[in-house]
Parts: sequence; structure tokens; C-alpha cells
Amino acid sequence: MGTWQGEIHGTWQGDRGHGTWQGDRGHGTWQGDRIAFGADYNPEQWPEQTWATDVELMRRAGVNLVSVGIFSWALLEPTPGRYEFGWLDRVLALLHDGGIDVDLATATASPPPWLAHRHPGTLPRRADQTVLWPGARQAYCPSSPVFRQHSLALVEAVATRYTDHPAVVMWHVGNELGCHNAHCYCDVSAEAFRGWLLARYGDLDSLNDAWGTAFWSQRYHDWAEINPPRTAPTFVNPTQQLDFARFSSDEHRAQLRAERSVLDRLVRQPVTTNFMIGTGSKYLDYHSWADDVDLVANDHYLTAADPESHVGLALAADQTRGVARGAPWLLMEHSTSAVNWQPRNLAKAPGQLRRNSLAHLARGADGILFFQWRASLAGAEKFHSAMLPHAGPETKVFREVCRLGADLRALAEVRGSRVDAEVAILFDWEAWWGAELDAHPSVDVDYGDRLRACYDALWRAGVTADVVHPSTDLAGYRLVLVPTLYLVRDADAEALHRYVERGGTTLVTYFSGIVDEHDHVRPGGYPGAFRDLLGVRTEEFFPLAVGERVNLDDGGTADVWTELLHPLGAEVLAGYADGPLPGVPAITRHQLGDGAAWYVGTRLDRAATTRLLTRLLTDAGVRPAADAPPGVEVVRRRRDEQSWLFVVNHTDEAATLAGTGTELLTGHPCTGELTVAPGEVAVLREHP
Repeated sequence: MGTWQGEIHGTWQGDRGHGTWQGDRGHGTWQGDRIAFGADYNPEQWPEQTWATDVELMRRAGVNLVSVGIFSWALLEPTPGRYEFGWLDRVLALLHDGGIDVDLATATASPPPWLAHRHPGTLPRRADQTVLWPGARQAYCPSSPVFRQHSLALVEAVATRYTDHPAVVMWHVGNELGCHNAHCYCDVSAEAFRGWLLARYGDLDSLNDAWGTAFWSQRYHDWAEINPPRTAPTFVNPTQQLDFARFSSDEHRAQLRAERSVLDRLVRQPVTTNFMIGTGSKYLDYHSWADDVDLVANDHYLTAADPESHVGLALAADQTRGVARGAPWLLMEHSTSAVNWQPRNLAKAPGQLRRNSLAHLARGADGILFFQWRASLAGAEKFHSAMLPHAGPETKVFREVCRLGADLRALAEVRGSRVDAEVAILFDWEAWWGAELDAHPSVDVDYGDRLRACYDALWRAGVTADVVHPSTDLAGYRLVLVPTLYLVRDADAEALHRYVERGGTTLVTYFSGIVDEHDHVRPGGYPGAFRDLLGVRTEEFFPLAVGERVNLDDGGTADVWTELLHPLGAEVLAGYADGPLPGVPAITRHQLGDGAAWYVGTRLDRAATTRLLTRLLTDAGVRPAADAPPGVEVVRRRRDEQSWLFVVNHTDEAATLAGTGTELLTGHPCTGELTVAPGEVAVLREHP
């Protein structure tokens, strides 16, 4: 099918890849002839005679895309400036001959030992100045110019060599940028932080105002006096902490953009990197990164301790789609079974691999990839599951992998379609950082708590939501949920106000609208930016003690938080029956223009949250994608007049629901009731 000729500047002679990229940066779709299916492939961990077997088994499973070279820097560049590409040449040729496309990594994910040995200043430091040494991965300071120089030289060499290789259909920058080195507090980072602050504020007076340095005699008179928020005697300036979080996210984004810049000069294929949305990755603002990739890709792993981890999966997928602004995205990594890095790594039950994968597909993924293809024999991830387990192909996992490959071939027509959603949930990484800073009213306020609580209620109601940035245009949504949006910009608060005035319905939960982008409290009473929207004013917070609960006069119960709230035009729907504030309103509704704004000033329990969301959905005219039994997930994808209904049965019993169309996975007509077996998935092509 072609031969590779030459050394570092060689060219490929033969036919091309299997798909083309269409669209602007960050907003296009992959228009191939199939849904992407595969995994990270690390052939360098195996004898070369294993590679042909790998390709044969990949073809048997239906694999059509693998990510190659992610952790190969030490092999590709064994000493500074000396490159060895022979093994990668042979791997790419073998994959191409097998009809398998490649997402080729820039290989910068983890520097080789020689870099730290020759340049120890590239190593990252914690806030207490502890050095993080090589021996794991990502042992580098993201602000280090030495790391940047060496990493970009590698990108240049790899991209120059493989720019026209027909196996390469996509480029993969780094890997999970900032996963283990989100913050570095070294002197190099300190200097970079000062430069970032100068660009942001322009002068010290503006910085001092933003940081509120009149407090505790912190006023700066020289840029050199400013450092990262290193370990200090007590609480560090909160705006300094917030800006350092912004700076740190931007430094990792700068690495992405620098590698992207080299690739843009040399290659024609789309460029991506794998985000970590929904995996507890707090300190990377992926909304700001979205325009730096040609398609959004995400890694997602279940939390084994969560008995409803499939709901967390759905939330992560909807967040990823929100970052992608509704466009299809790529699931770059998830697991076939157990992972290796949780305290107790639970294996997936039979059928769960397929169910998890198709749930991601239902919520907008146009590709399903795993970590990794073949389970490693050595290293920290040797007990992480793979498509091909240690026990080989005659296993539960590999049989399920092959079944999933067949499913994805049958579902190829779904690619490029988008997910239907009438509800939006506002989510902002900066609000997360701000909400969980120290010296706050209660350590029990968790930014993700109300997000998950609201989302769970929607999931149980069968309603799909877009999880989007507060600056998103809200005009197309019937209902907008605003959980714990502690930090909010004026423009975003005003946009939500206009949305409600024009007929929208919104729900805001406690500890929202409290501060501006500088973490300064909005005076005049809480909830600050949302007072007029909600028609309420809170004069004082009354957090609850550990284990303390309160009853509401509508039968609900709550914990963690109460507040002394006064209605200013809002209707009181429920108040406290006991606790520190008996008789004080807890839930309100404010008619504003043609719409309504609801407020919840306490942490409702699950039953009360469900009742409230049910009422809100009715009030806003939101209906589920289909009537389904509890525990059955139903999501609709649509392209023009054609739509597909995904039905995912997470229960131990058969589920029956009405539907018309054609069941894609079996080809059997479905003109009346559809029955989905326990733990199974059905996909219907609906009649236009």
C-alpha cells in the first residue's frame, strides 16, 4: 500500500488516509466513513514480533484508530538532538497496511531523564518548594523555557518526518496536560507569573486594587515583590490564589498553543489533545482551550466508589459537549474494565464496557477509544485494563471489545449528528476555583455538589442537559440551572437576567453571585449579582454544623447551609420549619418579565431536589426524550430531519417503552413497543 522512503526528511509514497477534516478550528466534524474505535497503542513496550499480532487482533476487533507515540520521547530522542525513528517508521507502516489510522502524538507528554539530569531547573516545585523528581511522568515546570525549547524541537522533528504519512489522520499534543503538574511554584514560574500579571493588569495600582492588598499590609510597590501563593503562615490572599490558578491553566494552554504552532507550519491533519473533563480535574479551564484544538477530545474514567457512576459518566459527556459548543467530540480514553489508580479498582461487570461506551456515543462522541490496546507487563499501569488483557483474546473483555466494534460499524450513520437538549446548566472552572478557596463560611460547600444534584434529578427525569459556560447564548433553552455560581462576571449575570425577562426559566442555588471576577464581595446583600433577578436579599449566612439538618414547611429536609433571606418581590414557596431560622424563606420564585427565576437558599436532600426539578421542568415545558422506566437512559441525537434515539438500560430488568423506527443494532423493525434487555443498549433510527 505504499513505502516509506528516506530518513528524517523522507516522504511517503502511496494512498492516503480514510477521512477528511471539515470546518473551522474547534467547530468542525470528522467526516470519515466510520465511527473512530481504538486505543492508545504503545508498541515500544513490546518485542517487534508482537506488532503483527497486534494489528491482526485489532482488525478482528474492528479497531480503526490508535494513538501512537504518546510516551515515546526517551526512545525517539535518546540523547539531545539525536533522533531514532526507525521503530516508529515500521509501526506506522504496519498499521497503515492493516487499514488502521493513527493519531500521532508529539511525544512531549513526559520528558526523558536526560532533560532533568542536564537541566534540573526544569523540574516543578510544590508550594513548600519540594522538588518533584523524575521517575513518574510530567516532571517538568510548564513555564520552563528550557523544557519548551526541547519539547518544540521534538515536535518539529516528528512533524517534519511524518507530515505526509498516510497512516496519520490526526495529531495528538502532549497527553493530559497539567494532570500531575497543574501548578509549579519555582522561581521560573514566579517570573512567568509576574509577566502574566503585568499583561493582565498593566500596572501595580490595578493589581493592588484587584487583589485588595490594603488588607493585612500586602500592598506591592515593585513587581519583583510578587511571588506565587507559596506556603505562608496563614490564609494566602484569595485573589492571588485565584489569579495563580488562571495563570497555571494558561501556562499549560501556552504549551498546547506552542506545539500547535509548530504543527500548523508543517502538517495538514487536525490537531487535538485529551482533556480530563469530569474526572476531578479542577485546575484547567477547558472552556478557554476549546479554540486551540480542531476537535475536542476527552478522557473519562468511572469513580468506582460511586454506585451511580453511569450518571457521572453522562454528566462528563454533557460537559465535554458543552466545551465543544455542541459539536461532536472524541472519547480519547476510557477503560475496558478496572483502572489502577483508585484505592479499590473494581472490574466492570459483563456488558458494562459496551453500555458505558454507547452512553458516551449517545451524548455526542463520534469516536470511542480506550487506554490502552495491550495491557502492560511492567510499570505503574500494569494492572490497568486494556482492550487486549494479560489473559489474551479468549476473554470476557476482548469478546466485548469485538462486539462493540461491530456495534460501532452498524452505527456509522450517527456520526456528525448533534444531541438534543432543552436545558442548560451553567458551569465555570473559575467559579469552581473561587468557591473552594479557604476562609469561607463553610468547608462543606462543594462546587460540584449542587451541579451533580441538579444533574441527577434531570437524569432520573429522562431530560438531557447541555453543561455550558455562563457566557453561552441561552436563547434556545427552556430552562437554565445555575448551581453554586459563586463567581460571576457582570455581563454573564446581565445575560441571565435578559434570558428570564424574555420568557426563560432559571433556578439559582445558594452561594451564587457572591463575588466578581476579582473575588470581591458584591455589596448590598447576597446573592449579589442575582438579587434583582431573584427578587430576594440575604443579609447573613447561617451555615449548619456537621450532621445538623433542618426541616422545611413543605415536607423537605436540608443540611449544610441556610441563610437569612428576605423576599423583595419574590413569592415564597417554602420556608424553614425549624433550625436557626424558623419561618424564614428557603425557596422562592420571582416573576420577571415573561419568565421566572427560582432560588434555593439551602442544600435540599435528594427527594426535595427531585420534587423541585420536576416542578421546574413542568413550569418550563420541558419533556423527556421518551417515557422510560426508572434507570433507563434515553438520549436523542439529530442531524437535519433525521434523528436517532439511544436507549441504555442500566437496570437488572428488561425495560419496555414505546417507539417507532428501525433498530440499528439488529436491523429489526420497531413499530410499537421496544423491549431492551437488562444492561443492554438499543438505538432507533426515528422516522423524520
